[in-house]
Amino acid sequence: MPSGEGAEVTLRDIAPAAFLPPAVFAVGQGAIAPVIVISATDLGASPAMAALVVALAGLGQICADIPAGSLVHRFGERPTMIGAALLTVLALVGCMVAGQLILFAAAIFVTGACTAVWLLARQAFVTEVVPYRLRARAMSTLGGVFRIGLFIGPFVGSAAVHAVGLWGAYAVHVVAALVAAGTLLVVGDPKVDPAGPGGTAQPRARFPAVLSEQRSVFATLGVGVLLVSAIRAVRQVALPLWGQELGLSPAAISLIFGVSGAIDMLLFYPAGKVMDRFGRMWVAVPAMTVLGLSLIVLPLTDTATGLMVVGLIMGIGNGMSAGLVMTLGADLAPPGQRPVFLGIWRVFSDSGNGAGPFVIAGVTALASLGAGIVAMGIVGLLGGGWLGYWIPRRVPPPTPRDKVVADGGPR
Repeated sequence: MPSGEGAEVTLRDIAPAAFLPPAVFAVGQGAIAPVIVISATDLGASPAMAALVVALAGLGQICADIPAGSLVHRFGERPTMIGAALLTVLALVGCMVAGQLILFAAAIFVTGACTAVWLLARQAFVTEVVPYRLRARAMSTLGGVFRIGLFIGPFVGSAAVHAVGLWGAYAVHVVAALVAAGTLLVVGDPKVDPAGPGGTAQPRARFPAVLSEQRSVFATLGVGVLLVSAIRAVRQVALPLWGQELGLSPAAISLIFGVSGAIDMLLFYPAGKVMDRFGRMWVAVPAMTVLGLSLIVLPLTDTATGLMVVGLIMGIGNGMSAGLVMTLGADLAPPGQRPVFLGIWRVFSDSGNGAGPFVIAGVTALASLGAGIVAMGIVGLLGGGWLGYWIPRRVPPPTPRDKVVADGGPR
């Protein structure tokens, strides 16, 4: 906790409340990620249907983004997150006992919806309490610890499955959700004045009003974050698919993917530091450029070594973009409307996550896998230019509540 009245909050002050619970929760998500397809198949799903069940988690996130913002705005971050954790536990129990595919699919959808609550609530909390000069580092760290949890989760889940069977992975997520919720109950949050700037209470934000008032932001930078999220999601699909195209073994593909992910995780804090010191554009444009070029070059590789090199470059580009979407959302969210604004903002980013792989699938069906990957690489370069044009070059000094007002357009 801050040492004195009015003392500036540091990342160390908020770490137990802001970073530890999402990291633990993400371990549970990572634990069940590899086994959802297996569980669906065991319940009679075809490979295509099993993939659809996996996609339901992402669909749940998109559907819950806006309601999550309204719930956080009305009840506060902590109660909403604890409620979401308990609902996650019920959904996971449903996954373990479901005897029909439709029930299992519904439970997976609910886990995705609860994840939306967790991500949005912590983002709103960090936006509220961290001073502007540390905001990008805080957001990058928040995204980084979530990625670390997702990276660790499959190893923990694998051990549990080996020990007790397939339901062990879901049990790991149950434990992770309960521990994360318990951490929220034990640790304290730095206090924030609930009144708005100048000490006046903020009116309750309404979704239609926020959408109307901020429509220019969503039509410009909202589209930009959709492109960022789509390109980042494509990386996770393109790398293993091209590895299969080259005839590499699953073990070799997994190794290349894992090394790329490790490079990604090492860069989240430096990325935040660059954004805080030089501005958001100095990460957004290079990250999208690196990701776009690496996708364009990917189909030119014809060996495992070449694929490894491109995978490393992709990891660098993806790591550079860590926290970018959340930071931009925090910069642009009006203080009295933050959770609702961020809920709409997350719809753009989550929609991009879901749309990217579908674009590759569509272009591949019409042309070839290489053409699909190159097409998304070009989209990445265009997205970099789009962000470079619309990201504000200058953000006015923050008020005591860190009210940040964008300059409304390009330089």
